[in-house]
Amino acid sequence: MRVIYRFLAVGLAVILAAVAAVVGFVSSSSPDQPGEGKTGQIAAPSAAPPSPGPGSAEPSVPATPTAEPAASASVSPSASASSSDDPDETAAPSSAPDGSEPAPDRSAVVAALADPRVPNLPRDKRLGRLSGKADKSKRRVQDGKSGVSLVRLGKPWKVFGASPFSTKQVLPKAKGTAHRGMLVSCPVPILVQKESKDTAVLAARWTLNHHPKGGKITWTASQPIKNGWLLAYRVKYKTKGKARSSMAAVAVTEIPGAKPAMLFATIPDVQSKYWRAINTAVSSLKVK
Repeated sequence: MRVIYRFLAVGLAVILAAVAAVVGFVSSSSPDQPGEGKTGQIAAPSAAPPSPGPGSAEPSVPATPTAEPAASASVSPSASASSSDDPDETAAPSSAPDGSEPAPDRSAVVAALADPRVPNLPRDKRLGRLSGKADKSKRRVQDGKSGVSLVRLGKPWKVFGASPFSTKQVLPKAKGTAHRGMLVSCPVPILVQKESKDTAVLAARWTLNHHPKGGKITWTASQPIKNGWLLAYRVKYKTKGKARSSMAAVAVTEIPGAKPAMLFATIPDVQSKYWRAINTAVSSLKVK
């Protein structure tokens, strides 16, 4: 038995020695020893965001805010708005929804009165009774686009194709001239001004486009009318080398929530017996 016990004791001692050797080896390789450890594990915190993980070559960089939205929002409204002050051009739609926003200053009027074809306005003067026979027609023409109505003149006047106006009435062609009597209505085709009188000046200058070339204005009347202004004038020009003229008038009437309406009449001197129709037309103008 003593031999057996001795053998067991020796074996146990060998096992304990082996275990101690293994533990010592493991302890010597532990990273928890002072002054040791894996590189980068105790580095200072980085300002860069943490890595997204395996598979990424380098940390992602926060996107820099782009200036593009600010650039697109900085477009000036005035850059896209029409800035033409030429009264001979049809006014572009205003920025106001109803198109009735007036021009900010009188620069267009100053330019119109600087035109050698357009003299300065006289003092207010009422339109007198023009030559010819009064038209007693009670029929009316409705101008839905302008928001007004006016007289439908009797024979020999007749309704004609309106373009580029809203309504149009004409006399038969006169011998010796291509110009003939015409009565039209439409929204004012020029820049709306703060004062109806100024709008009427621009409208009168614009009507020179519908008279023989070289026409010049001589004012005969300038007066207020209900909700607007009336200008009457002679337009002098030459036809086939002969001095001729037309009697003309422009009446501008304010329309609530829309551009003012314009009535324009012109009758050449070869048809002067119908000049009285201008009085009739102007007095018939009514807002619908």
